[in-house]
Amino acid sequence: MKALSSLSPEVRQYLLVTGNYWAFTLTDGALRMLVVLHFHTLGYTPLQIAALFLFYEIFGVITNLVGGYLGARLGLNRTMNIGLGLQVLALLMLTVPAAWLTIPWVMGAQALSGIAKDLNKMSAKSSIKLLVPDSQQGMLYKWVAILTGSKNALKGVGFFLGGALLALLGFTGAVLAMASVLALIWIASLFLLKKDLGKAKAKPKFRDMLSKSRAINILSAARLFLFGARDVWFVVALPVYLSTVFGWDFWLVGGFLAAWIIGYGIVQSFAPNITGKKSGHVPDGRAAFAWALALAGLPALIALGLGAGWPAQAVLLGGLMLFGVLFAVNSSLHSYLIVSYAKEDGVSLDVGFYYMSNAMGRLIGTLLSGWVFQAYGLVACLWISSIFVLAAALISIALPKHGDATQQPD
Repeated sequence: MKALSSLSPEVRQYLLVTGNYWAFTLTDGALRMLVVLHFHTLGYTPLQIAALFLFYEIFGVITNLVGGYLGARLGLNRTMNIGLGLQVLALLMLTVPAAWLTIPWVMGAQALSGIAKDLNKMSAKSSIKLLVPDSQQGMLYKWVAILTGSKNALKGVGFFLGGALLALLGFTGAVLAMASVLALIWIASLFLLKKDLGKAKAKPKFRDMLSKSRAINILSAARLFLFGARDVWFVVALPVYLSTVFGWDFWLVGGFLAAWIIGYGIVQSFAPNITGKKSGHVPDGRAAFAWALALAGLPALIALGLGAGWPAQAVLLGGLMLFGVLFAVNSSLHSYLIVSYAKEDGVSLDVGFYYMSNAMGRLIGTLLSGWVFQAYGLVACLWISSIFVLAAALISIALPKHGDATQQPD
């Protein structure tokens, strides 16, 4: 406590924001894995499982669109605490007797969780920018990288945690345990998070939510297809396939998906070095096209390998690990470009519009993951993934091209 009290107010707020985000991310990842595995064991079809996440993704789209507007009017401390409180409520909704866990009830709980997740994410990422002076862009980049990389790694840990808690405590016990811990963190945040953080002096107009930037509109469209390409196999199809075809138990399914997300987070942290930022090369639209094109063929190759009868575990697991590496670079490159374009255009609310497209891609991918897998199998999901990434690459051709000298790395 003495060490914490000696830190600057900005650093203490950063640690609090990051701690809130970490705790939320753990419960978010664990809850997704709990729902997929638990309702699969109850006999739900892949399409029904996908439907359980329908409201989660739909309300994520809406929340991302209005999140920047709400944060500017209410303050980021309030939107973050609202997000934490809603997640506690969503978890408690799932502790009811098993007979009450109907599809509409679970979809309602997932709707609250979707709102909570995107309020929390928007608040965390926006808060850090406000805690660092504009003149210290190197520190800002470092803090954002720590938050983003650790978030994705912890989401992977959450996947493993969900499988482990389901095996150890059962569904109700696991959800109740997470709700209890997160409630304590929420209460602490209500007292400790700085009041009126990020509250705008000039109230933004409702129409300001929509982007007027051509570059951000194009990047948002590419982002939609990129994340749809991931979730079309990752959300429902892959966990069910691992459980039914490979015969893996909860521990193995959760462990593999956790390893994938953790590895994704680690690679994402180093992606700026991979794309040349450390050496002074600033990525632009050409880099977004090239990296998406490199990723586009990989799901198709995995599908061809599975269709040809090659060893399924080696082809699928090895291929998806490589997909994770390339996808992390693509995602990190997009994250860099959105900051670059928003800064050039001077429209901070464009970031919320961009993440709305990200959520829309997850929504489309989630629905397709359940329907296509149930009707046609995992190979079909992989072909659609490849088509989606190719669409993201082709859209990226229209992104602006900047000379290497236009910006220098911080």
